[in-house]
Parts: sequence; structure tokens; C-alpha cells
Amino acid sequence: MDEAETSKKGKLIIARHHESDWNKLGIWTGSRDVHLTEYGFRKSEEMGNLIKGIRIDQAFASTQIRSYETLLGMEDKAHDLDVPVEFSSALNERDYGDFTGKNKWEMKKQVGDEQFECIRRDWNCPVPNGETLKMVYERAVPYYINKIVPLVLEGKNVLVVSHGNAIRALMKYIENVSDEDIRNVEMIFGCILLYDIDDKGKMISKEIKKVESSVNA
Repeated sequence: MDEAETSKKGKLIIARHHESDWNKLGIWTGSRDVHLTEYGFRKSEEMGNLIKGIRIDQAFASTQIRSYETLLGMEDKAHDLDVPVEFSSALNERDYGDFTGKNKWEMKKQVGDEQFECIRRDWNCPVPNGETLKMVYERAVPYYINKIVPLVLEGKNVLVVSHGNAIRALMKYIENVSDEDIRNVEMIFGCILLYDIDDKGKMISKEIKKVESSVNA
């Protein structure tokens, strides 16, 4: 694909929501709807400064409030507040089932380091009454391919604000990460990914921008 063809396409911009009330407490949030902290709002605005000057034609967010609040903070600093937004549960955070509402660090002591990392990072590690990362992939990636990729290919700059595991699922597809290697992929707080993508929504190039963040999650 030559440079001229790539330049006709838009940018795919992916951001993780910033600190929520439960992130601050080290609690597994998952499908629970929790607001940003004051720190999270402030850092969301800083994230908006990272993409200042990039016209956003369309935004996507999960149906969870921490995602939308992050989007609003970013837009407030970077853009007018008239960017169309589509919300979808396909972009929601992984459902941690019976672990939801429990303190992560206390749980780590109970299950041990290896099992804890398996629960948090592995491709297909089950949690009681919850989702695996594979299950998140199976809802997030088709939505990305069908709804988001066509807009980027039309030349639109698209901002997606979602959650750590939903974004890891997208990264697995976009960057061709193996089932084994996905445990080494993390989407940290305050990080923004800017992609050029091909016709299948796969990565051509990637730029990472981030603000300094300290989150207990």
C-alpha cells in the first residue's frame, strides 16, 4: 500500500477511560457502572490535549459512564462538543463475574501470583459467571470491523474510548497478537493509540501518546 493511498484514510484513535472511583480503591469494576474520580477527570482533559489539532469526525464509547466521562473530558480540551457519538455495549469492559466488587490485591494474595496473572491477562482464563478475554474479543472485534473500520476507510478520524480489556481485544486483532502473547499486552491509563489501518482494519503504523498517570489498578 503506497503512501498516497494510506493518506486518504482517516486515523483510528483509541483511548482507555481514566481513573474511576473503584480503580482508586483497587476494586475489580468490570461491568459495574462507576464514575471517574476528580483525578480521572483531570487526566482525561490532559489526554485531550494529546490529540489537539486532530479533527475528530466520529466518536465511539462503551455504554459505561466512565468511558463517556473520559470522552467528554478529552473533547472539552481538544474539540468542540458537537462530535457525534455512538455508544455500544460491544465496547464495554470485561465482565468479571463473581470477582466484581472484590479488591484485586487481596484476591492476589488468595489465589497466588500465577493464577492472578492468568485471570487478569490470559486469553481464555475463565472467571465464575464472567467473561474471558476471548469472549470480549468475540463481541468487540466484529463491532470494530463492521462499524468503525468503514468510517476510517472513508477518510474519517475516529476516536474510540473504551476499557482495558476491550481495547486489549481490539489490539489483538489490529496488531495480530497471538493467543499466547496477549498476556504481555496492556493498555495503561493515560495512553492513546493512533493507528493507520489497512482495508481489514489491521495496523499499518502505530503511534503512542500518553500522559503521566498513577492509578491503583
